[in-house]
Amino acid sequence: MRKLTNLVLMMLFAISTLHAQKTDLSLKLKEGESYSQITESTVNIVQDMNGQKMNMTMIVSGSMTFKVKSISKEGFLMDAEYDSLAMTMKMPQGAMSYSSEKEGEVDLLSGVFAAMTHKPFEVLMAKTGKVKEVRNIESLWEDAIGQFEGLPEAQKEQIISQVSKSYGADALKGNLEMVTAIYPDKSVKEGESWTIETKLEAGMSANVTTEYTFAGVTSSYANIKGEATIVSVDSDEYIESNGMQVKNQMSGTMTSDIQVDLESGWIKEASVNQDLKGNTIIKENPQMPNGMTIPMTMSSEMVIRDQQVIMIK
Repeated sequence: MRKLTNLVLMMLFAISTLHAQKTDLSLKLKEGESYSQITESTVNIVQDMNGQKMNMTMIVSGSMTFKVKSISKEGFLMDAEYDSLAMTMKMPQGAMSYSSEKEGEVDLLSGVFAAMTHKPFEVLMAKTGKVKEVRNIESLWEDAIGQFEGLPEAQKEQIISQVSKSYGADALKGNLEMVTAIYPDKSVKEGESWTIETKLEAGMSANVTTEYTFAGVTSSYANIKGEATIVSVDSDEYIESNGMQVKNQMSGTMTSDIQVDLESGWIKEASVNQDLKGNTIIKENPQMPNGMTIPMTMSSEMVIRDQQVIMIK
């Protein structure tokens, strides 16, 4: 009986010790190695235009490669490049698609996307996934747009303004951190939580506060789950859209379920879901002397993978 009791006590001790063990969830990338990130996001937008609902679906996808050039106490200095970029917009009036992979006679935006691929720029990323700096990205898309001769200067400026809001240094920093700034600054045990603050700059300025929890491990990956609140920053900054000055004021929530490789810390697979609600505000202009406030809801589903998966239809 005593032996049985001792055995049970030893098993309970082993189990408690196992659960008390801490895991290093930081990035542990290797110099000279390349890491990929394939993202596809489906965004559903509903706007209330004077009592009439207008639905729009936007599908944005892209593939990036990061090659580690050097490692320091600041983190990982990487050459990053787009392998592909694509966007589809579905509206009541019809659908429009743009892609860097489009062949034959291409539209202007598809041409810009194609010109932006396979052109390296630098990303400095901390071991916690925080993006400290994005370098040389502006020259990348300015050169891409500048290659189209004969474009009126006003049209070039408009395209540069629109592209910079989605692919400029600040926008790219925020977009990357949405899926990379997920790691604690110390080793954690299963069930432990930590909070990360990030900022979005694509389309609107917003503060994102996320509580991540270490949900457990398998033989090859760690599972991290996140619960976030998103609140737009109330500013007077507008962006140009269809010849009008527009800004979005939104707030909502985001949930994430992330699998990271135990050896490198790089994301193997993740799903991120957002639900936002707020207003689109159109500034006073000759067409709308009083401006307009349009109620809007937005839901999105994003999937991230670390390698290309061939879909068989």
